[in-house]
Amino acid sequence: MRETTLLIAGLAGVLTLASIVAAILTFRAPDRKNPALVNLNQRILAWWVMVALIAIAFVFGKDGMTVLFALISFAALREFVTLTHTRRSDHWVLLAMFAVIIPIQYWLVWTAWYGLFTIFIPVYCFLLMPAVTALQGDTERFLERVAAQQWAVMLAIYCVSHVPALLTLQVPGFEGRNLLLIAFLIIVVQGSDVLQYIFGKLLGRHKVAPSVSPSKTWEGLIGGVASASLLGAALSFLTPFSPIHAAIVAFLVCLMGFLGGLVASAIKRDQGVKDWGHLIEGHGGMLDRADSLVFAAPVFFHIVRYFWTV
Repeated sequence: MRETTLLIAGLAGVLTLASIVAAILTFRAPDRKNPALVNLNQRILAWWVMVALIAIAFVFGKDGMTVLFALISFAALREFVTLTHTRRSDHWVLLAMFAVIIPIQYWLVWTAWYGLFTIFIPVYCFLLMPAVTALQGDTERFLERVAAQQWAVMLAIYCVSHVPALLTLQVPGFEGRNLLLIAFLIIVVQGSDVLQYIFGKLLGRHKVAPSVSPSKTWEGLIGGVASASLLGAALSFLTPFSPIHAAIVAFLVCLMGFLGGLVASAIKRDQGVKDWGHLIEGHGGMLDRADSLVFAAPVFFHIVRYFWTV
């Protein structure tokens, strides 16, 4: 597909330019082990790996994207479970989360069984998981443990699975191009994260929630989301949206992405950690990269389904 090829080539060009700039900065720096430069190079390398993985998944279409995001869910769920309190009596539920819920949810997505994949976790799993835990007879910190398990499958599996679910939507006049919807979502949401960081560093004065995430500022939020909305309008050619509609959709998903990052920060602060994990060098864990996408994906999916499908 021409648009996909141009998109991947454009991303590769941006990363190549970033790599060259980082190499020049490193070469000219008096201290090449400067933590900021080391982190910059680690982040660029991590982005190369992530873009390469997504590009490979794009080649394999629906199958590749479903498998990729199932693996992302597995890694994200592992990080969430590792940080939260569990007891021996939770082991059957934890096993089911990895060995049963992930495969079933992604099979439902792959088969486009909309009526069940949208309720399997928030209805059936949410009811059965605490029941299984209760049957073990261990009531110590029961509510806390059950809530953590439910939020783990909600964020790491249910929300993430809405990304490949975009491939199941039937948009008139857009047949065979749904992969571009995933590209649009990822680019605007991740782009918003980067732009919020840049605007926050340049102009940030007023904290949004200093006790939750001291680095998030109103200036960064407004500048980043506004810029990402314009980016969405510029990328409307990837979508069935008009430029105005693309900007509105980008604004909504970027705002949800910000809230997702804020919730993730609150959970990490509650657990006393800085990052979800160390899977991605320079970026922390999988959830550190996917926290914005977690909140944005379901909203984007249902906006497209409600307004653009038959």
